[in-house]
Amino acid sequence: MNEGPLRERLIDVGVEMVTAEGTAALGLREIARRAGVSHGAPRRYFPTHQALLSAIARRGFADLGARFAAAGAGEAAPRERVRTLATAYVAYALEQRGMFELMFRHDLLDSTGQEGSDGPRLRESTRPLFAMLVGLVSRCGAADPEVTAAALWANLHGVAQLWGAGSLPLALGDAADGTDPGAYVARLVGAALDAHLGADPS
Repeated sequence: MNEGPLRERLIDVGVEMVTAEGTAALGLREIARRAGVSHGAPRRYFPTHQALLSAIARRGFADLGARFAAAGAGEAAPRERVRTLATAYVAYALEQRGMFELMFRHDLLDSTGQEGSDGPRLRESTRPLFAMLVGLVSRCGAADPEVTAAALWANLHGVAQLWGAGSLPLALGDAADGTDPGAYVARLVGAALDAHLGADPS
């Protein structure tokens, strides 16, 4: 087995594990065991455990980026594109909770413990997605597009985390009872857009 396929296999196994079992399952030895290699084999490609976790998380950002591209492909109006991207972001977070948690781990985004890795730093994976959001927010007429985009992103991230944890449905109580979760999340996304971009003129 040459090095390229083994490196990718380790990442593939990590993606499978975090998707099915969450971040707690991602021990270095367990990844190696499930990949069918010795526990020291990952060190040939990933000098630290965090370097391997970052490579796994980059797959998540690639997946999210592909969803963004697909979600916004048919939309012409900037605000509607922001809405479709926002909806795709929250949907991804709720569908891929383990991966979403891994993607936004501060120690990984800060690149701590990734010295010597041959891959790009994880934080570099976030920048194109944020730049896309800033560009669309700018086209919506925001006076400070970067700050507005950051505030909107933080709002959406909070919606995703609080809804996924069950905190928002619990806080909303009767208001959310009997309501289709997807429809209610769509209302929350719409309220976030109105709060940061102003009321929809249409």
